[in-house]
Amino acid sequence: MSYGPRHPIGCDQILSRVYFFIDNELDEADSRQIRQHLDACAPCLDEVAVERLVKALVARSCSERAPVELRQRVVFSIRQVQLEVSQLELGHPRPDVD
Repeated sequence: MSYGPRHPIGCDQILSRVYFFIDNELDEADSRQIRQHLDACAPCLDEVAVERLVKALVARSCSERAPVELRQRVVFSIRQVQLEVSQLELGHPRPDVD
């Protein structure tokens, strides 16, 4: 997406963190940054609204919860991927995993 002077942070950067924002998993500074962007960017605001709706529909449709151990493994895997992505974004090479 394109952005101008009113959007110092690109829409792609905002939307890459939208799930963390919706789930309240960002610190206050990051959340404030995203809210400020959404206040000025209707397309991103629409995208967030759609994602919130999808999340609500999925939550309503799911009547069973995953076992605690499975949930912990999934969360751990997600965190590992997030860490790897963060390292790559910072220019750090991916460590060899055997």
